[in-house]
Formats: sequence, structure tokens, C-alpha cells
Amino acid sequence: MIKFDNDYSKSAHPVILDVLTQDAKNSHTGYGLDTWCKRATAEIRRATGSPTADVHYLVGGTQTNMTIIDIALRSFEGVIAADTGHINVHEAGAIEYTGHKVIALPSKDGKITAAQVREEGRLNENNPTPGHVVEPKMVYISQPNELGMLYSRSELEEIYSVCQDCGFYLFVDGARLSYALASPANDVNLECLAHNCDVFYIGGTKCGALMGEAIAIVNDELKPHFFSYQKQHGALLAKGWLLGLQFYTLIKDDLYTEIASPAVKMALQVKEAMLARGVEVAVDSPTNQQFFILSDEQIAALNGKYLLSEIENVDENHKCMRLCTAWYTSQEDVDALIRDINNLY
Repeated sequence: MIKFDNDYSKSAHPVILDVLTQDAKNSHTGYGLDTWCKRATAEIRRATGSPTADVHYLVGGTQTNMTIIDIALRSFEGVIAADTGHINVHEAGAIEYTGHKVIALPSKDGKITAAQVREEGRLNENNPTPGHVVEPKMVYISQPNELGMLYSRSELEEIYSVCQDCGFYLFVDGARLSYALASPANDVNLECLAHNCDVFYIGGTKCGALMGEAIAIVNDELKPHFFSYQKQHGALLAKGWLLGLQFYTLIKDDLYTEIASPAVKMALQVKEAMLARGVEVAVDSPTNQQFFILSDEQIAALNGKYLLSEIENVDENHKCMRLCTAWYTSQEDVDALIRDINNLY
């Protein structure tokens, strides 16, 4: 079975495994106060052009999302997100479990607009019953988003400008950030991202690391006592050096983007083959996630040899299926899939 169902099926990039092996005889201070985390933090500050950013290391994406949002918001405040956003659909109500409402906005491509954010700010400002409803205080977006789509530099700048006008924090989920950075359609680099949000994270779990996400807090309001809040949320890893080592290795020579580039190229090769065969795409994603509308017969023809993710039923005879390449995807596997796509009926 050739797996195209996710981008976290294998352990870690060989370079990271080599560094882990070489470091095996060493001992380190716990809870992220070690040399590896300090070195990784220096590299992230350099790469993002944010010398005063606070950097913290967590284990997984949902843990990171709920920790950041819960720390940033007061009990009566909520977070704005696209209705397809990860915090709204794929985290089992983790944000609501912390006591914060996800204020979901409609979106066809998984992206929300500055105009939508401004309207939420206007509605909040003109609310006739203040104190009786959840108040929006944060905007959550992903780069890339749940449908593999990208926010352009201008879109990001516009959304952040509106957030500042409305008094909202902007939080960018970067669980798959390496694939965004590697996309030929992307014009947002790490420095641009860091200067156009209040907090974001660099995803490792899906981007070559064993696990881990590196939070960069840019806004000084969100920095105080984060370490203690992190501990309270069960998000402080005793072996924090394990995360620091991986992020130092990924960021220092831009291995992070380098290993994602082939994955994006191969995903686009598959999309080209599907389109040539007359298969409809659900969205025109420029990253490693691709979404195809396949008939039950076409799905049956691919099943048994390839594993894709079923997203939703389109009608009684068609489903939306997600194909996901990763840093470990081989060209041989993609070529085999394309040959079978060419034989679809």
C-alpha cells in the first residue's frame, strides 16, 4: 500500500536522526532550558528577523493551538476562524474545552478575508447587548490552510492591519508551514510572516521532525509567564532538548524548506495528471495537499494500491478525496500513481 493519506507517517528526516544519534551520549538540562533550544531559538529569531521574539517548543499541533488561544484570551473572549479551519473541524472541540468559542466564518477555499474580519469587529463594536455575548479577540488562520491554500503577502498584511484596527490578535497556525514556503505560488517568507501577526508557529510534526512545533511570540502582550501557562496546559516537555535539536537542524541551513520542495512538486504533478484525465479538483491548491472529486468507480480502481483520505461525500456517486505528499514521498511512488491515473475511466 502506497500511502498518500497524510504527511506524518514516517519518523524523521535522516539528517535529524543522524544528529540525534551523534548526541545520544550527551545529557541536557530539562524543560527547554538546554543548549539545543537556545541554539534553535537563535536560528528562528535570525530566520524570522525577530530578535526579540519569544520562542517555545511544544509537541503537537492541537496542543499548540489550544495553549496559545487559551493563554491569549480571557474567559468571555472567542477566536475567529474559517468554518473549515482546523480548530473548528479537526480538534474535537479542544478550543471550546478550554472555554473559548470558535467564531466560524463561511469560506469556499478555507480562507477568510480582511473584510470579514472587519465586519466582525464592526458587529462587536456596535453590539446592542455588550457583556451578554462572546467577544472576538483573536483571528486564527493557517499557512497553508486546511485545504492547502495560501494567504498571499498582501492578504496577510491586510488581515493583520484590520486586526490591529479592531484590537484583535492574529495567530497563524504553521503546522504545514514548510510546504507553504516551498510552494511556487508563495510570496510570504518567515520574516514577512513574523512581521504580520502576533504569534505563529513553525510546524515540525508534518515537516520532517519526529514531532514538535516551535511557537514564535512577537507581540509583547502575549509573552509574560508563557512558560508557566505552558506547564499548566501539560505542554512543557521535560526532554525539551529533543525539540530544540530538531528545530535547530531544520532551520539553520533551511533544510525546512529544502525537504518540502520535492513534496510540493510531486503533488502538483499528480494534480496535473488528474486534470488531464478530466478529474475535477475541489480547490486549486498550490501545496502538498490536493483535493479531487472522484467517482466511486475511480476510487475503487485506486484502492488496494494507494491510500488517500476521504473528506466528504459530494453526491451519491462521488467523494472528495485528499492526496497528501510529504518530505519522504518518492518520485517512484508518484510516477506509479500517475500511470494508474492515466488508466482511470
